[in-house]
Amino acid sequence: MTTAPDRRLLLVHAHPDDESIGNGATMARYAAEGAQVTLVTCTLGEGGEVIPPELARLTADREDTLGDFRIGELTAAMREVGVADFRFLGGPGRYRDSGMMGVPDNDRPDCFWQADLREAAGHLVAVIRETRPQVLVCYDENGGYGHPDHIQAHRVATLARELAADPAFHPELGPAWQIVKVYWNRVPRSALLAGLREAAAHYPAVATPSDVPGVVDDELITTVLDGAKYADRKAAAMAAHATQITVSGAFFALSNNLGQPLSATECYQLVHGEPGPERPETDLFAGIEV
Repeated sequence: MTTAPDRRLLLVHAHPDDESIGNGATMARYAAEGAQVTLVTCTLGEGGEVIPPELARLTADREDTLGDFRIGELTAAMREVGVADFRFLGGPGRYRDSGMMGVPDNDRPDCFWQADLREAAGHLVAVIRETRPQVLVCYDENGGYGHPDHIQAHRVATLARELAADPAFHPELGPAWQIVKVYWNRVPRSALLAGLREAAAHYPAVATPSDVPGVVDDELITTVLDGAKYADRKAAAMAAHATQITVSGAFFALSNNLGQPLSATECYQLVHGEPGPERPETDLFAGIEV
């Protein structure tokens, strides 16, 4: 009989590639250290633009097969960071990419933005009760930058954490489980601005802070993970999402070709639970007895 790892981490993301950009080094670190790392992705990212011209046929306005292709990209990315447990909320294709805020796809009945919140949270409760994570990583209430799927991912993760601890909620999903610490993905403004100045020497145009999810003033950062040891793994995971990301050394660009820094230092804001003794924390499990 095998026993569960002492440290168990759950990450909830909206689309394939979000996890590698925001948490690639974090995931690689904890996987390498023997923690259980579980990733739940809420959509297949069917609405994404496609960078390689030879794959342009995959987009929603042509073959509409990008979602299936991105499952393969996510599989390759998770292989790079050593994560074996990655899942789609409710199963692959249960919730469709909603597109950016204000586009017609927001109104599709099958999109994630239109999902019944309690039903969607129930799918995540099943994962929580199975894997029993002490730590949850998700987005803030604005989804980091206002994307409807990111906002909905926050709502689902937040409600699922509450419902998972309630023994009266669908007991057939397993025993109730209380997540101890909750973190939001964050990017410190000062580090981003410095990185964008460097990126400007390599790209004709660079992103702005409003283009980057989770940017906040530095004082809101509670936790800083130095992922330098895993920088190559993070870069490889990002490059595996080739329809969405072009990696170039210490920088990357999405389909808009706006340069951004590729940082292996990943930052978080603790929003629930007790912090560890260090300020800032250097471990998501700091202060948790395992």
